[in-house]
Parts: sequence; C-alpha cells; structure tokens
Amino acid sequence: MEIAWDQLIEKASAVRQMAHAPYSDFCVGAALLDDRGIVYCGCNVENVSYGLSVCAERHAVAAAIADGSRRFQALVVITDLSPPGSPCGACRQVLAEFGDFPIMLVNPGGERVKTSVGQLLPMAFTPENLG
Repeated sequence: MEIAWDQLIEKASAVRQMAHAPYSDFCVGAALLDDRGIVYCGCNVENVSYGLSVCAERHAVAAAIADGSRRFQALVVITDLSPPGSPCGACRQVLAEFGDFPIMLVNPGGERVKTSVGQLLPMAFTPENLG
C-alpha cells in the first residue's frame, strides 16, 4: 500500500487543533493508517491530575481498536518541536503491540523525520515474547 504522507500530515495537523493541553500548552496530533486504508486520528488530552492525561498516539490506536482495526501501515505525529517530537515511552510500547511500521514525525514548519516503531523501541517486548 502506498502511504499518502501528506494526507496523513493534514489529518494529524487538523486534529492537533482539538488537543486539550491547558497545563503544558504542548499540543500533539496523530494520524494512524490501517491496512484497509482507514485513517484514525487522536490528540492529547491533559487532566489536572497529570497522570490521567492521554497522548495523541494512544488515542489514535484506541479509535482504531474500537473500530475493529488491528493492523497498521503508518503513523504521523505532529508537534511544535524542532526537530519534530517523538512518541513517549508508553506510546512506543503501545505501538509495538501492533508491529513495526513507519512513523513520520513532523512539525508545522515542514520538518520531517521518518522513523519506525522498531527504531523508536528496539528490542521491544511484544506479543511474540509470550509465545
């Protein structure tokens, strides 16, 4: 499947505008492409009890799972950082649950860093470890 990175970037950028980040002002958007060509989006949602905050990447995964998707082809994550920010450790572990696929990290200035789940979390603990 050909990955339409620009389309994923547009969707991640749009959902990033919906982020609820009143404490950090660090808004993140994510667009996750599944093997059927469906795109699932997520934004970060902070909570006054910081530990209850949820990242954009995990919101996108949860939306996909709720719709019955289990196989992913690509992910875009957009932040204001330069160079572009990458998923936190918890998100990396959640993504690794579903295999190794390409990830594009971007920012509104047009910077792009292409990586993958495997590059972000080498030697990940995955379902295969359980036999």
